[in-house]
Amino acid sequence: MSTCTLVTLAMLALFSVQGRPVYGQSASPQDSGTLQGSVRDPCGQLLASAIVYLQAQGGSQPVIAQTDSAGTYRFPSLRRGMYVLRAKLAGYSDATSGSFVIGENETKSIILALKPLKADEPSFTVAGVTDTTNLGGHGSDTIVRTKEALAKDTVSLGKGLQARSSKASSVNQSEIVLQEAAAHEPGNFDVNHKLGKLLVEEGKPREALPYLERASKLNPSSYANAYQLTLAYVGSADYQRARALVQALLTTQLREARGNAELHHLLGNIEGKLGNPVEAVREYQLAAELNPSELNLFDWGSELLMHRAAQPAIEVFTKGNRLFPHSIRMLLGLGSAWYAHGSYDQAVQHFCEASDLNPADSTPYLFMSRLQTTETIPSDTLVEKLEQFVRLQPETAQANYSYALILWKRRKGPEDSGTSAQVESLLQKAVHLDPELAVGYLQLGVLYSERKDFRKAILSYQKTVEADPRLEEAHYRMGQVYKLTGENLKARQQLEIFDQLSRKRAGEVERERREIQQFVYKLRDPTPSAQPQQ
Repeated sequence: MSTCTLVTLAMLALFSVQGRPVYGQSASPQDSGTLQGSVRDPCGQLLASAIVYLQAQGGSQPVIAQTDSAGTYRFPSLRRGMYVLRAKLAGYSDATSGSFVIGENETKSIILALKPLKADEPSFTVAGVTDTTNLGGHGSDTIVRTKEALAKDTVSLGKGLQARSSKASSVNQSEIVLQEAAAHEPGNFDVNHKLGKLLVEEGKPREALPYLERASKLNPSSYANAYQLTLAYVGSADYQRARALVQALLTTQLREARGNAELHHLLGNIEGKLGNPVEAVREYQLAAELNPSELNLFDWGSELLMHRAAQPAIEVFTKGNRLFPHSIRMLLGLGSAWYAHGSYDQAVQHFCEASDLNPADSTPYLFMSRLQTTETIPSDTLVEKLEQFVRLQPETAQANYSYALILWKRRKGPEDSGTSAQVESLLQKAVHLDPELAVGYLQLGVLYSERKDFRKAILSYQKTVEADPRLEEAHYRMGQVYKLTGENLKARQQLEIFDQLSRKRAGEVERERREIQQFVYKLRDPTPSAQPQQ
């Protein structure tokens, strides 16, 4: 064991007794408390001139102090309440204490350890949100839409969603047994808790609530039950109760840092549901700082990406990739963030690295397919990877469609009959494998239109709108073909539908963009100017 590790362990042993901060008697006024302590490096060396922020729950601005030449700080005359302590120093990553309570006439001591900042350590702070009409995009609206689609795809990979049990019959049998036990022993905490937890895992949060609430009354101090009850509130869209319960747990539960990280991560989910993006990202950040797990880092990065903070998202995903080099979703998040930042080549590189980790996983290829919409001539690497996709998964509709689309873009022109025939074969197989694949029929219509086979083109467009009536491009292209064949009434009808769908779609996109606020962020100041509060 290294000397630094021994010093750190000794320091932590001094700092906590059975997980509780060391308390002492204060000489402050009757109704106030005091917080004091020190800031150190991982080897236990005291750090002077570190800026220390003390944030009270519900407070608008933190109280600020600075460590003296001995590396110590002090906050006197504090009101009773819950606080969070954070320290920062140029060249080091920030450190946060997690939530704690200061009582009346009480002195509390907390030591914070700062780690030297590494090359890929996140170096930003989220300052707020701004007008969402400023998309910060480059190029056409197609590129902006692709950025948004990749961000949504990335978010869908995270948020700590619990996997449902694949053994439905055994789960149902367990539920029946516990239901019977709960009916016979309504005052049994274990039965109510286990049944409520099982229902939450089965995706039945509303059904779980009465059992978990009953268990909470039977044993109010059970952290495990309170956590499951919070999940049930979230699943039932009762986010206010969920937030209140998590905040209560953070106040009353004296848990290790990893346990607090679990609660801060859950609170991040809840704040996001309540439409508080800045609070959400800060909770995800706090969770990742307390426990830099793959889940915590990924959800922090994806929340930044969803709110168009591409550069900070790159920093977080880069750290996540360093710590978890075999995480496919971390690489996909990193690739999506680079694309949002304007680098197509970096995006392709990371998507390819993700596919190399597990070539049988279709998810990286689906991310690659998104890039086709913005590139007139796709890269050789992308072509090779989508060819690999269809070779490894020949009976997957999306694989056949994606490879067909990229070959279509790479063809030499209408005279390239060989490529055209291959594209047609792939598309026909794709819609055979998935008769609801509207975009497959649409691309077949485009192919037949280029060949001037208008009968087949119209049939393909008709199948497109049968599979997805809201796909406005199909109505537009069908209207154009009807014009060419002299069926002007049908052409007008399709073009009117196209106009209606386009206006509706534009309104939906605008509302969605306004709902997703854009983060304002700034790089951490390498030379802190905050002065100690006297």
